[in-house]
Amino acid sequence: MSQKFIKSQNKNSSSQAFGKYFAQAVYDNHFVGTEELADFIQRQASVKKSDIKAVLQELGEALKHFFEMGQKIKLNGIGIFKVGSSSIGVTKLEDCGAQTITTRRILFQPETSRVVVGQEKKEDGSVKQKYVNAISLLKDVTFEETHDNAMNVETEPSGSGSSNSGNSGNTSGGGNTGGAGNNNPPSNEPIGD
Repeated sequence: MSQKFIKSQNKNSSSQAFGKYFAQAVYDNHFVGTEELADFIQRQASVKKSDIKAVLQELGEALKHFFEMGQKIKLNGIGIFKVGSSSIGVTKLEDCGAQTITTRRILFQPETSRVVVGQEKKEDGSVKQKYVNAISLLKDVTFEETHDNAMNVETEPSGSGSSNSGNSGNTSGGGNTGGAGNNNPPSNEPIGD
């Protein structure tokens, strides 16, 4: 299996990427829930599904507890979760406080590993390795074009501070789709910074 994508044209006339085509990830309407996740893990490990479900259900409570304590949480093989916030600006230092915080969200930084992609020979004869930081969870994800109309392109709710605005048309790094939308799952709180 692979991650599906469609070809999408940027139709934002004020964008530098106007008229350009981008590969944009699409998803079916199915969310993998706790039950299906527990089924999959049970097939991969020697742990009963009921035990896995119990752990997954407690994971949310554990995350909440440590967020309330002001802690960051690192899950090996997954990444780091922490609390982020936005606040209104005030002119006086004494007016700045918890009451000025307007939104709370969970920030996620995926685990990465350094991957050597080549070498560069310097003028002094030394060799410098070229590398990229690869996101561990995405290491084996491949992409395949789809024409399935049942697939949904998801867009991020307005005002969430996404850097995926489509103004630059840059497809490296953040996966900018040139204004065709964002690929984050819908949730009560945005993920990412």
